[in-house]
Amino acid sequence: MIFRSVRTGLMTLAVGLPGLWLAIDGACRAAEVRKSPNLLLIVADDATWSDFGFTGNPDVQTPNLDRLASQGKQLTRMFTPAATCSPTRHALFTGLFPVRSGAYPNHAQARPGVRSMFSQLADAGYRVALQGKEHVAPRESFPYERVSSKNIDDFGPTREFITRDDAQPWLMVFASHDPHGPHDRGPQDLHEPAKLSVPPYLHDNDVTRRKLAAYYAEIHQLDWQVGQLMAMLDDAGQAADTLVIFVSEQGSSFPYGGKWSLYDTGIRAASIARWPGHIEAGTMSAALLSYVDIPATFLAAAGIDPASVDPGCPDVNGSRAMDGSNFLEVLIGRRERFRDVIFAQHTTVGINGYREPYPIRAVRDTRFKYIRNLAADHEYLIDGIHRGGLIESWRADARTDPALARRIEWLSRRPAEELYDLEADPLETNNLAGAAALADVQSRLSATLDGWMMQQGDEGLATELEALDHQTDKRRAKQEKAAAGEKAAAGEKAAAALWPRGVKACA
Repeated sequence: MIFRSVRTGLMTLAVGLPGLWLAIDGACRAAEVRKSPNLLLIVADDATWSDFGFTGNPDVQTPNLDRLASQGKQLTRMFTPAATCSPTRHALFTGLFPVRSGAYPNHAQARPGVRSMFSQLADAGYRVALQGKEHVAPRESFPYERVSSKNIDDFGPTREFITRDDAQPWLMVFASHDPHGPHDRGPQDLHEPAKLSVPPYLHDNDVTRRKLAAYYAEIHQLDWQVGQLMAMLDDAGQAADTLVIFVSEQGSSFPYGGKWSLYDTGIRAASIARWPGHIEAGTMSAALLSYVDIPATFLAAAGIDPASVDPGCPDVNGSRAMDGSNFLEVLIGRRERFRDVIFAQHTTVGINGYREPYPIRAVRDTRFKYIRNLAADHEYLIDGIHRGGLIESWRADARTDPALARRIEWLSRRPAEELYDLEADPLETNNLAGAAALADVQSRLSATLDGWMMQQGDEGLATELEALDHQTDKRRAKQEKAAAGEKAAAGEKAAAALWPRGVKACA
Protein backbone atom coordinates (compact mmCIF):
# COMPACT_ATOMS: atom_id res chain seq x y z
CA MET A 1 0.00 0.00 0.00
CA ILE A 2 1.13 3.54 -0.72
CA PHE A 3 -1.01 5.18 1.96
CA ARG A 4 0.62 7.39 4.53
CA SER A 5 1.43 5.67 7.85
CA VAL A 6 3.45 6.11 11.05
CA ARG A 7 5.39 3.10 12.18
CA THR A 8 4.07 1.36 15.25
CA GLY A 9 7.61 1.02 16.56
CA LEU A 10 8.17 4.76 16.43
CA MET A 11 4.93 5.32 18.28
CA THR A 12 6.03 2.86 20.98
CA LEU A 13 9.39 4.56 21.44
CA ALA A 14 7.66 7.90 21.71
CA VAL A 15 5.36 6.94 24.57
CA GLY A 16 6.39 8.88 27.63
CA LEU A 17 8.96 10.93 25.71
CA PRO A 18 7.23 14.25 25.00
CA GLY A 19 10.25 15.59 23.19
CA LEU A 20 9.86 12.99 20.50
CA TRP A 21 6.29 14.03 19.64
CA LEU A 22 7.68 16.92 17.61
CA ALA A 23 9.63 14.42 15.51
CA ILE A 24 6.54 12.25 15.11
CA ASP A 25 4.50 15.27 14.07
CA GLY A 26 7.20 16.21 11.54
CA ALA A 27 7.20 12.67 10.14
CA CYS A 28 3.43 12.79 9.77
CA ARG A 29 3.63 16.12 7.95
CA ALA A 30 6.29 14.74 5.59
CA ALA A 31 4.14 11.68 4.99
CA GLU A 32 1.22 13.97 4.11
CA VAL A 33 3.42 15.67 1.50
CA ARG A 34 4.44 12.26 0.12
CA LYS A 35 0.84 11.00 -0.07
CA SER A 36 0.12 9.65 -3.52
CA PRO A 37 -1.95 12.11 -5.54
CA ASN A 38 -5.43 11.54 -6.81
CA LEU A 39 -5.52 11.12 -10.59
CA LEU A 40 -8.24 12.56 -12.82
CA LEU A 41 -8.23 11.90 -16.58
CA ILE A 42 -10.86 13.85 -18.55
CA VAL A 43 -11.50 12.58 -22.07
CA ALA A 44 -13.56 14.44 -24.65
CA ASP A 45 -15.26 12.56 -27.50
CA ASP A 46 -14.50 13.47 -31.13
CA ALA A 47 -13.11 16.98 -30.67
CA THR A 48 -10.58 18.51 -33.06
CA TRP A 49 -7.61 19.88 -31.13
CA SER A 50 -7.98 23.44 -32.41
CA ASP A 51 -11.67 23.80 -31.46
CA PHE A 52 -11.20 25.29 -27.97
CA GLY A 53 -10.73 28.78 -26.67
CA PHE A 54 -7.35 27.97 -25.13
CA THR A 55 -6.08 26.53 -28.44
CA GLY A 56 -7.07 29.67 -30.35
CA ASN A 57 -10.59 29.17 -31.73
CA PRO A 58 -12.32 32.56 -31.28
CA ASP A 59 -15.84 31.18 -31.75
CA VAL A 60 -15.92 28.36 -29.20
CA GLN A 61 -16.74 29.34 -25.62
CA THR A 62 -14.74 27.18 -23.20
CA PRO A 63 -14.23 29.31 -20.06
CA ASN A 64 -13.63 26.36 -17.73
CA LEU A 65 -11.04 24.71 -19.94
CA ASP A 66 -9.42 28.10 -20.55
CA ARG A 67 -9.18 28.54 -16.77
CA LEU A 68 -7.75 25.05 -16.35
CA ALA A 69 -5.11 25.87 -18.97
CA SER A 70 -4.19 29.05 -17.09
CA GLN A 71 -3.78 27.00 -13.89
CA GLY A 72 -1.62 24.31 -15.45
CA LYS A 73 0.46 23.43 -18.50
CA GLN A 74 -0.74 23.12 -22.08
CA LEU A 75 0.77 20.11 -23.83
CA THR A 76 0.75 21.42 -27.38
CA ARG A 77 2.14 18.33 -29.09
CA MET A 78 0.09 15.54 -27.56
CA PHE A 79 -1.02 12.86 -30.07
CA THR A 80 -3.34 9.90 -30.14
CA PRO A 81 -1.98 6.71 -31.77
CA ALA A 82 -5.33 5.97 -33.44
CA ALA A 83 -8.08 7.81 -35.29
CA THR A 84 -11.17 6.20 -33.74
CA CYS A 85 -12.53 6.08 -30.20
CA SER A 86 -12.02 2.51 -29.03
CA PRO A 87 -8.33 2.03 -29.93
CA THR A 88 -7.65 5.53 -28.60
CA ARG A 89 -9.12 4.63 -25.20
CA HIS A 90 -7.36 1.28 -25.02
CA ALA A 91 -4.04 3.06 -25.62
CA LEU A 92 -4.90 5.72 -23.01
CA PHE A 93 -5.58 3.08 -20.39
CA THR A 94 -2.97 0.41 -21.17
CA GLY A 95 0.11 2.33 -22.37
CA LEU A 96 0.26 -0.03 -25.38
CA PHE A 97 -0.08 0.83 -29.04
CA PRO A 98 -3.28 -0.61 -30.57
CA VAL A 99 -1.89 -3.46 -32.71
CA ARG A 100 0.23 -4.81 -29.84
CA SER A 101 -2.71 -4.77 -27.40
CA GLY A 102 -5.00 -6.19 -30.08
CA ALA A 103 -7.41 -3.27 -29.78
CA TYR A 104 -6.78 -1.66 -33.16
CA PRO A 105 -10.16 -1.61 -34.94
CA ASN A 106 -13.00 0.48 -33.57
CA HIS A 107 -15.31 -1.22 -31.03
CA ALA A 108 -12.29 -3.31 -30.06
CA GLN A 109 -11.28 -5.61 -27.28
CA ALA A 110 -7.74 -6.12 -26.04
CA ARG A 111 -6.04 -9.50 -26.16
CA PRO A 112 -6.67 -11.75 -23.15
CA GLY A 113 -4.05 -11.01 -20.53
CA VAL A 114 -3.60 -7.28 -21.19
CA ARG A 115 -3.52 -5.20 -17.99
CA SER A 116 -4.44 -1.53 -17.71
CA MET A 117 -3.55 1.30 -15.35
CA PHE A 118 -6.79 0.48 -13.52
CA SER A 119 -5.34 -2.93 -12.65
CA GLN A 120 -1.93 -1.56 -11.71
CA LEU A 121 -3.16 1.30 -9.56
CA ALA A 122 -5.73 -0.91 -7.83
CA ASP A 123 -2.89 -3.30 -6.94
CA ALA A 124 -1.09 -0.32 -5.37
CA GLY A 125 -4.07 0.55 -3.18
CA TYR A 126 -5.90 3.05 -5.35
CA ARG A 127 -9.65 3.21 -5.70
CA VAL A 128 -10.33 3.19 -9.48
CA ALA A 129 -13.41 4.22 -11.43
CA LEU A 130 -14.78 5.44 -14.74
CA GLN A 131 -17.79 7.60 -15.45
CA GLY A 132 -19.27 7.97 -18.92
CA LYS A 133 -18.21 6.35 -22.17
CA GLU A 134 -16.46 2.99 -21.82
CA HIS A 135 -15.65 1.46 -25.23
CA VAL A 136 -12.99 -0.90 -23.82
CA ALA A 137 -12.95 -4.66 -23.25
CA PRO A 138 -12.58 -7.29 -21.88
CA ARG A 139 -13.78 -6.48 -18.41
CA GLU A 140 -10.90 -8.39 -16.79
CA SER A 141 -8.40 -5.93 -18.28
CA PHE A 142 -10.25 -2.85 -17.05
CA PRO A 143 -11.44 -3.56 -13.47
CA TYR A 144 -12.80 -0.10 -12.72
CA GLU A 145 -15.85 0.75 -10.66
CA ARG A 146 -18.57 2.03 -12.94
CA VAL A 147 -19.66 5.38 -11.56
CA SER A 148 -22.95 5.20 -13.31
CA SER A 149 -25.88 7.45 -13.88
CA LYS A 150 -28.27 7.52 -16.78
CA ASN A 151 -27.40 11.21 -17.09
CA ILE A 152 -23.74 11.94 -17.83
CA ASP A 153 -24.32 15.42 -16.38
CA ASP A 154 -25.27 13.98 -12.96
CA PHE A 155 -22.17 14.37 -10.82
CA GLY A 156 -23.67 12.96 -7.64
CA PRO A 157 -22.08 9.51 -8.15
CA THR A 158 -18.74 11.12 -8.97
CA ARG A 159 -18.83 13.22 -5.80
CA GLU A 160 -19.64 10.14 -3.74
CA PHE A 161 -16.69 8.28 -5.24
CA ILE A 162 -14.02 10.92 -4.71
CA THR A 163 -15.10 11.72 -1.14
CA ARG A 164 -15.69 8.15 0.00
CA ASP A 165 -12.40 7.77 1.89
CA ASP A 166 -10.06 10.69 2.52
CA ALA A 167 -7.16 8.35 3.29
CA GLN A 168 -7.27 6.42 0.02
CA PRO A 169 -6.06 7.96 -3.26
CA TRP A 170 -8.18 7.45 -6.34
CA LEU A 171 -8.06 7.31 -10.12
CA MET A 172 -11.11 8.62 -11.93
CA VAL A 173 -11.58 8.66 -15.70
CA PHE A 174 -14.36 11.02 -16.71
CA ALA A 175 -15.12 10.03 -20.30
CA SER A 176 -17.57 12.54 -21.71
CA HIS A 177 -19.93 11.73 -24.57
CA ASP A 178 -19.46 15.28 -25.88
CA PRO A 179 -18.97 16.56 -28.56
CA HIS A 180 -19.66 13.27 -30.38
CA GLY A 181 -22.41 13.47 -33.02
CA PRO A 182 -25.30 13.92 -33.58
CA HIS A 183 -24.47 17.25 -31.87
CA ASP A 184 -27.84 17.76 -30.22
CA ARG A 185 -26.63 18.73 -26.73
CA GLY A 186 -25.61 22.05 -25.26
CA PRO A 187 -27.17 25.50 -25.86
CA GLN A 188 -28.19 25.33 -29.49
CA ASP A 189 -28.67 29.11 -29.74
CA LEU A 190 -25.17 29.92 -28.44
CA HIS A 191 -23.63 30.46 -31.88
CA GLU A 192 -24.99 32.20 -34.97
CA PRO A 193 -23.95 30.08 -37.97
CA ALA A 194 -23.56 33.08 -40.26
CA LYS A 195 -21.05 34.72 -37.90
CA LEU A 196 -18.73 31.74 -37.46
CA SER A 197 -15.22 31.59 -38.89
CA VAL A 198 -15.18 28.27 -40.73
CA PRO A 199 -11.85 26.44 -40.24
CA PRO A 200 -9.80 26.43 -43.46
CA TYR A 201 -9.78 22.63 -43.68
CA LEU A 202 -13.59 22.60 -44.08
CA HIS A 203 -15.70 23.69 -47.05
CA ASP A 204 -17.71 26.80 -46.17
CA ASN A 205 -21.42 26.56 -46.95
CA ASP A 206 -24.68 26.92 -45.01
CA VAL A 207 -24.83 23.24 -44.07
CA THR A 208 -21.28 23.29 -42.71
CA ARG A 209 -22.01 26.42 -40.68
CA ARG A 210 -25.17 25.00 -39.10
CA LYS A 211 -23.40 21.79 -38.18
CA LEU A 212 -20.43 23.71 -36.78
CA ALA A 213 -22.75 25.74 -34.55
CA ALA A 214 -24.30 22.55 -33.15
CA TYR A 215 -20.88 20.94 -32.66
CA TYR A 216 -19.52 24.02 -30.88
CA ALA A 217 -22.57 24.00 -28.58
CA GLU A 218 -21.68 20.48 -27.55
CA ILE A 219 -18.07 21.51 -26.87
CA HIS A 220 -19.57 24.15 -24.58
CA GLN A 221 -21.46 21.36 -22.81
CA LEU A 222 -18.19 19.47 -22.35
CA ASP A 223 -16.67 22.63 -20.92
CA TRP A 224 -19.53 22.87 -18.41
CA GLN A 225 -18.76 19.32 -17.29
CA VAL A 226 -15.11 20.23 -16.74
CA GLY A 227 -16.26 23.17 -14.61
CA GLN A 228 -18.39 20.84 -12.49
CA LEU A 229 -15.45 18.49 -11.94
CA MET A 230 -13.10 21.31 -10.94
CA ALA A 231 -15.67 22.79 -8.53
CA MET A 232 -16.14 19.34 -7.03
CA LEU A 233 -12.41 19.03 -6.34
CA ASP A 234 -12.42 22.47 -4.75
CA ASP A 235 -15.44 21.69 -2.56
CA ALA A 236 -13.86 18.41 -1.44
CA GLY A 237 -10.57 20.13 -0.60
CA GLN A 238 -8.78 17.83 -3.06
CA ALA A 239 -7.68 20.21 -5.82
CA ALA A 240 -4.14 20.55 -4.48
CA ASP A 241 -3.76 16.77 -4.20
CA THR A 242 -5.02 15.87 -7.68
CA LEU A 243 -3.11 15.55 -10.95
CA VAL A 244 -5.61 16.41 -13.69
CA ILE A 245 -4.99 15.63 -17.36
CA PHE A 246 -7.44 16.63 -20.08
CA VAL A 247 -7.30 15.23 -23.63
CA SER A 248 -9.59 15.98 -26.56
CA GLU A 249 -9.48 12.44 -28.04
CA GLN A 250 -9.19 12.32 -31.86
CA GLY A 251 -10.66 14.86 -34.26
CA SER A 252 -14.27 15.65 -35.05
CA SER A 253 -16.41 13.67 -37.48
CA PHE A 254 -16.54 16.40 -40.14
CA PRO A 255 -14.98 15.44 -43.48
CA TYR A 256 -11.39 16.61 -43.05
CA GLY A 257 -12.29 17.26 -39.41
CA GLY A 258 -9.82 14.56 -38.55
CA LYS A 259 -11.55 11.44 -37.27
CA TRP A 260 -10.76 8.43 -39.46
CA SER A 261 -7.58 10.11 -40.76
CA LEU A 262 -3.97 10.46 -39.63
CA TYR A 263 -3.64 14.13 -40.48
CA ASP A 264 -3.02 16.41 -37.51
CA THR A 265 -6.71 17.35 -37.42
CA GLY A 266 -7.25 13.68 -36.61
CA ILE A 267 -4.44 12.65 -34.27
CA ARG A 268 -3.25 15.85 -32.59
CA ALA A 269 -4.95 16.46 -29.25
CA ALA A 270 -5.66 19.49 -27.14
CA SER A 271 -4.24 18.65 -23.71
CA ILE A 272 -3.80 20.27 -20.31
CA ALA A 273 -2.12 19.03 -17.13
CA ARG A 274 -2.70 20.64 -13.71
CA TRP A 275 -1.07 19.64 -10.44
CA PRO A 276 -0.75 22.55 -8.00
CA GLY A 277 2.67 22.83 -6.42
CA HIS A 278 4.25 20.61 -9.08
CA ILE A 279 3.24 22.04 -12.47
CA GLU A 280 3.85 25.75 -13.00
CA ALA A 281 0.64 27.57 -13.85
CA GLY A 282 0.19 29.21 -17.23
CA THR A 283 2.98 27.30 -18.97
CA MET A 284 3.26 25.34 -22.20
CA SER A 285 5.32 22.43 -23.48
CA ALA A 286 5.95 21.56 -27.13
CA ALA A 287 7.44 18.15 -26.29
CA LEU A 288 6.19 15.33 -28.52
CA LEU A 289 3.90 13.13 -26.39
CA SER A 290 1.57 10.20 -27.07
CA TYR A 291 -1.52 8.93 -25.27
CA VAL A 292 0.44 5.74 -24.51
CA ASP A 293 2.67 7.86 -22.24
CA ILE A 294 -0.18 8.87 -19.92
CA PRO A 295 -0.47 5.56 -17.97
CA ALA A 296 3.28 5.51 -17.26
CA THR A 297 3.08 9.12 -16.09
CA PHE A 298 0.14 8.42 -13.78
CA LEU A 299 1.97 5.41 -12.33
CA ALA A 300 5.09 7.47 -11.71
CA ALA A 301 3.07 10.20 -10.00
CA ALA A 302 1.63 7.49 -7.75
CA GLY A 303 5.13 6.41 -6.75
CA ILE A 304 5.23 3.33 -8.95
CA ASP A 305 8.19 2.70 -11.25
CA PRO A 306 6.60 2.19 -14.71
CA ALA A 307 9.55 -0.03 -15.66
CA SER A 308 8.48 -2.48 -12.96
CA VAL A 309 4.99 -2.86 -14.40
CA ASP A 310 4.06 -5.73 -16.74
CA PRO A 311 1.29 -4.65 -19.14
CA GLY A 312 0.49 -8.31 -19.75
CA CYS A 313 1.45 -8.46 -23.41
CA PRO A 314 5.02 -8.63 -24.78
CA ASP A 315 6.03 -7.09 -28.08
CA VAL A 316 7.46 -9.27 -30.85
CA ASN A 317 10.93 -8.99 -29.30
CA GLY A 318 9.67 -10.37 -26.00
CA SER A 319 9.89 -7.04 -24.17
CA ARG A 320 7.30 -6.68 -21.45
CA ALA A 321 7.82 -2.93 -21.04
CA MET A 322 4.94 -0.61 -21.83
CA ASP A 323 5.15 1.25 -25.13
CA GLY A 324 4.63 4.51 -23.25
CA SER A 325 7.08 6.36 -21.01
CA ASN A 326 6.79 8.63 -17.99
CA PHE A 327 6.80 12.37 -18.86
CA LEU A 328 6.61 13.77 -15.33
CA GLU A 329 9.84 15.70 -15.92
CA VAL A 330 8.14 17.49 -18.82
CA LEU A 331 5.23 18.41 -16.57
CA ILE A 332 7.38 19.81 -13.79
CA GLY A 333 9.61 21.73 -16.20
CA ARG A 334 12.83 19.75 -15.95
CA ARG A 335 12.75 18.50 -19.53
CA GLU A 336 11.95 20.21 -22.84
CA ARG A 337 12.17 17.27 -25.26
CA PHE A 338 10.62 13.85 -24.89
CA ARG A 339 9.86 11.69 -27.93
CA ASP A 340 11.71 11.98 -31.22
CA VAL A 341 8.64 10.74 -33.11
CA ILE A 342 5.04 9.72 -32.54
CA PHE A 343 3.22 6.89 -34.36
CA ALA A 344 -0.38 6.38 -35.41
CA GLN A 345 -2.51 3.81 -37.21
CA HIS A 346 -6.01 3.57 -38.63
CA THR A 347 -8.08 0.51 -39.45
CA THR A 348 -11.23 0.77 -41.59
CA VAL A 349 -12.38 -2.86 -41.34
CA GLY A 350 -15.26 -2.93 -38.88
CA ILE A 351 -16.32 0.71 -39.37
CA ASN A 352 -19.90 1.26 -40.49
CA GLY A 353 -20.16 1.28 -44.27
CA TYR A 354 -16.63 0.11 -45.09
CA ARG A 355 -16.28 -1.96 -48.26
CA GLU A 356 -12.58 -2.45 -48.83
CA PRO A 357 -9.78 -2.59 -46.27
CA TYR A 358 -7.88 0.69 -46.19
CA PRO A 359 -5.15 0.49 -43.51
CA ILE A 360 -3.15 3.65 -42.82
CA ARG A 361 0.05 4.10 -40.78
CA ALA A 362 1.96 7.28 -39.92
CA VAL A 363 5.06 8.60 -38.18
CA ARG A 364 5.63 12.27 -37.27
CA ASP A 365 8.54 14.21 -35.82
CA THR A 366 8.52 17.88 -34.85
CA ARG A 367 8.53 19.01 -38.48
CA PHE A 368 7.66 16.23 -40.93
CA LYS A 369 4.97 13.58 -41.21
CA TYR A 370 5.12 10.45 -43.34
CA ILE A 371 1.87 8.57 -44.07
CA ARG A 372 1.62 5.17 -45.71
CA ASN A 373 -1.66 4.05 -47.30
CA LEU A 374 -1.19 0.29 -47.40
CA ALA A 375 -4.00 -0.43 -49.87
CA ALA A 376 -3.91 2.69 -52.02
CA ASP A 377 -5.43 0.77 -54.94
CA HIS A 378 -8.63 0.32 -52.89
CA GLU A 379 -11.37 2.91 -52.46
CA TYR A 380 -11.56 4.42 -48.99
CA LEU A 381 -15.28 4.41 -48.21
CA ILE A 382 -17.03 4.58 -44.82
CA ASP A 383 -20.31 6.09 -43.66
CA GLY A 384 -18.78 8.74 -41.40
CA ILE A 385 -16.80 10.52 -44.12
CA HIS A 386 -18.45 9.64 -47.40
CA ARG A 387 -22.19 9.53 -46.68
CA GLY A 388 -24.68 11.96 -45.15
CA GLY A 389 -26.12 15.41 -45.66
CA LEU A 390 -22.91 17.35 -45.10
CA ILE A 391 -20.77 15.60 -47.70
CA GLU A 392 -23.71 15.61 -50.13
CA SER A 393 -23.90 19.40 -49.79
CA TRP A 394 -20.19 19.56 -50.57
CA ARG A 395 -20.64 17.35 -53.61
CA ALA A 396 -23.41 19.62 -54.88
CA ASP A 397 -21.13 22.65 -54.56
CA ALA A 398 -18.27 20.74 -56.21
CA ARG A 399 -20.18 20.59 -59.50
CA THR A 400 -19.05 24.17 -60.11
CA ASP A 401 -15.89 24.12 -57.97
CA PRO A 402 -13.07 21.97 -59.42
CA ALA A 403 -10.78 22.54 -56.42
CA LEU A 404 -13.46 21.27 -54.03
CA ALA A 405 -14.09 18.31 -56.33
CA ARG A 406 -10.41 17.37 -56.06
CA ARG A 407 -10.54 17.62 -52.27
CA ILE A 408 -13.58 15.34 -52.13
CA GLU A 409 -11.88 12.83 -54.44
CA TRP A 410 -8.88 12.81 -52.04
CA LEU A 411 -11.21 11.59 -49.27
CA SER A 412 -11.62 8.30 -51.15
CA ARG A 413 -8.39 7.84 -53.12
CA ARG A 414 -4.91 8.71 -51.87
CA PRO A 415 -1.40 7.77 -53.00
CA ALA A 416 0.61 5.01 -51.38
CA GLU A 417 2.88 7.52 -49.63
CA GLU A 418 2.38 11.04 -48.29
CA LEU A 419 4.99 13.39 -46.84
CA TYR A 420 4.30 16.81 -45.34
CA ASP A 421 6.43 19.67 -44.08
CA LEU A 422 4.27 20.70 -41.13
CA GLU A 423 6.09 23.99 -40.59
CA ALA A 424 5.32 25.21 -44.10
CA ASP A 425 2.07 23.28 -44.56
CA PRO A 426 0.29 22.65 -41.23
CA LEU A 427 -2.97 21.60 -42.93
CA GLU A 428 -1.13 18.92 -44.95
CA THR A 429 -2.32 19.93 -48.39
CA ASN A 430 0.95 19.68 -50.34
CA ASN A 431 2.15 16.08 -50.62
CA LEU A 432 5.96 16.10 -50.96
CA ALA A 433 6.45 12.34 -51.23
CA GLY A 434 8.98 11.64 -53.95
CA ALA A 435 10.51 15.12 -53.83
CA ALA A 436 14.27 14.80 -54.41
CA ALA A 437 15.09 17.49 -51.85
CA LEU A 438 13.37 15.47 -49.11
CA ALA A 439 14.50 11.99 -50.13
CA ASP A 440 16.58 11.58 -46.96
CA VAL A 441 13.69 12.69 -44.76
CA GLN A 442 11.28 10.30 -46.47
CA SER A 443 13.75 7.42 -46.27
CA ARG A 444 14.42 8.05 -42.57
CA LEU A 445 10.76 8.26 -41.59
CA SER A 446 9.83 5.28 -43.75
CA ALA A 447 12.48 3.15 -42.06
CA THR A 448 11.36 4.38 -38.64
CA LEU A 449 7.78 3.39 -39.45
CA ASP A 450 8.94 -0.04 -40.65
CA GLY A 451 10.75 -0.59 -37.36
CA TRP A 452 7.71 0.35 -35.29
CA MET A 453 5.38 -1.87 -37.28
CA MET A 454 7.79 -4.78 -36.91
CA GLN A 455 8.12 -4.24 -33.13
CA GLN A 456 4.33 -4.12 -32.80
CA GLY A 457 3.72 -7.26 -34.86
CA ASP A 458 1.88 -5.17 -37.45
CA GLU A 459 1.78 -6.98 -40.80
CA GLY A 460 -0.11 -4.23 -42.57
CA LEU A 461 -2.89 -5.49 -44.81
CA ALA A 462 -2.79 -8.96 -43.24
CA THR A 463 -3.34 -7.38 -39.82
CA GLU A 464 -6.16 -5.27 -41.25
CA LEU A 465 -7.93 -8.39 -42.49
CA GLU A 466 -7.94 -9.83 -38.96
CA ALA A 467 -9.65 -6.77 -37.50
CA LEU A 468 -13.11 -8.28 -37.04
CA ASP A 469 -11.58 -10.89 -34.73
CA HIS A 470 -10.46 -8.07 -32.46
CA GLN A 471 -13.88 -6.48 -32.06
CA THR A 472 -16.32 -7.32 -29.30
CA ASP A 473 -18.52 -10.32 -30.09
CA LYS A 474 -21.66 -8.21 -30.51
CA ARG A 475 -19.94 -5.76 -32.84
CA ARG A 476 -18.29 -8.50 -34.86
CA ALA A 477 -21.59 -10.26 -35.45
CA LYS A 478 -23.11 -7.03 -36.74
CA GLN A 479 -20.19 -6.37 -39.09
CA GLU A 480 -20.10 -9.93 -40.42
CA LYS A 481 -23.77 -9.71 -41.28
CA ALA A 482 -23.26 -6.38 -43.06
CA ALA A 483 -20.16 -7.59 -44.91
CA ALA A 484 -21.86 -10.81 -45.98
CA GLY A 485 -24.71 -8.77 -47.45
CA GLU A 486 -22.22 -6.86 -49.62
CA LYS A 487 -20.13 -9.87 -50.61
CA ALA A 488 -21.62 -10.31 -54.05
CA ALA A 489 -21.43 -6.62 -54.91
CA ALA A 490 -18.00 -5.90 -53.48
CA GLY A 491 -16.24 -9.10 -54.47
CA GLU A 492 -13.62 -11.14 -52.69
CA LYS A 493 -11.71 -8.17 -51.28
CA ALA A 494 -14.55 -7.33 -48.92
CA ALA A 495 -15.29 -10.98 -48.24
CA ALA A 496 -11.69 -11.64 -47.22
CA ALA A 497 -12.21 -9.76 -43.96
CA LEU A 498 -14.82 -12.35 -42.94
CA TRP A 499 -12.31 -15.17 -42.51
CA PRO A 500 -10.97 -15.23 -38.94
CA ARG A 501 -7.46 -16.25 -38.03
CA GLY A 502 -8.11 -16.25 -34.29
CA VAL A 503 -7.06 -13.77 -31.62
CA LYS A 504 -3.78 -14.63 -29.94
CA ALA A 505 -3.69 -14.23 -26.19
CA CYS A 506 -0.75 -12.48 -24.60
CA ALA A 507 1.77 -14.88 -23.14
